[in-house]
Amino acid sequence: MKLRRFLLLAAWLASAAHAGPLSFGLFGDTPYSHWERQHLPELIAEMDREDLAFVVHDGDIKSGSGECSDAALRDILDVFRNSAHPLIYVPGDNEWTDCHRRSNGGYDPLERLAKLRQLFFADDHALGRRGLRLERQSSDPAHSAYRENVRWEAGGVLFVGLNVPGSNNNFEGAGGSGPVAEFRERSAANRAWLAQAFALARERRLAGLLLVIQGNPGFHAANAGRPATGYAEFIEQLRDETLAFPGQVVLVHGDTHQHRIDQPMEHPATGQTIANFTRVETFGSPGFGWVKGSIDAAHPRLFRFEPRLFRQPVAQ
Repeated sequence: MKLRRFLLLAAWLASAAHAGPLSFGLFGDTPYSHWERQHLPELIAEMDREDLAFVVHDGDIKSGSGECSDAALRDILDVFRNSAHPLIYVPGDNEWTDCHRRSNGGYDPLERLAKLRQLFFADDHALGRRGLRLERQSSDPAHSAYRENVRWEAGGVLFVGLNVPGSNNNFEGAGGSGPVAEFRERSAANRAWLAQAFALARERRLAGLLLVIQGNPGFHAANAGRPATGYAEFIEQLRDETLAFPGQVVLVHGDTHQHRIDQPMEHPATGQTIANFTRVETFGSPGFGWVKGSIDAAHPRLFRFEPRLFRQPVAQ
């Protein structure tokens, strides 16, 4: 069985070897504080100086107690638009699901999600000064609302963004009991988008698939048979698709503010680590930095990740 899987993977890698290596940036859960907002342009400028194909922010563009006003959203949008590289943004809980809190301004979370879609996902291109065309799930009439769910291919890898935020994936909504209608409808769209992504990666014989969400789905609890209600179906689908995929799968998320690169997904029958799956959690406040990712479809390792803590320039 292992020999068969190795030969299949070798064939897939050979078919994708024509794709050249490239690098990209990953960051999220920032800015939370005045200091982070002050230095956010410098952090992005640091990535600008690197030879990156694109950068991805995996959600939470404000703190959980910050106001969800149009002005606050537009402020970050302006910073993102100034990125030299294409910038793909995946929404987090702080900018929509939690906006009903009094400290956030008492907004309707669904109205805030609609505003995010209007501002950050207005067309089929990434943010930033250099263009990158994205495929949005909203091009499918069955899921026309979900402009934030995106995919694009680069370097023999399919990159996919999904609206799966923290706060238990909005399972309870603002009322404290669930599953609410918003969760059910978005989860159906997410299931379809994830299934399509793996099918597309198999059809194109891609070497890997990298998914970006905001929420930490809680792998260790799921492995112990106690998955969080808002992430149970997502983890099950991701696990089954990964087991059926010959290439490498990476899940990037934020939410719990603990940078780590590990392999937390286990086989449900054997308890063994699923070897072709890797989790990358980006830095989160008070940590301030980014992760440089690199892919080389001609190399068996395929993905490499390097943490980059922000170093404030010393005044001369």
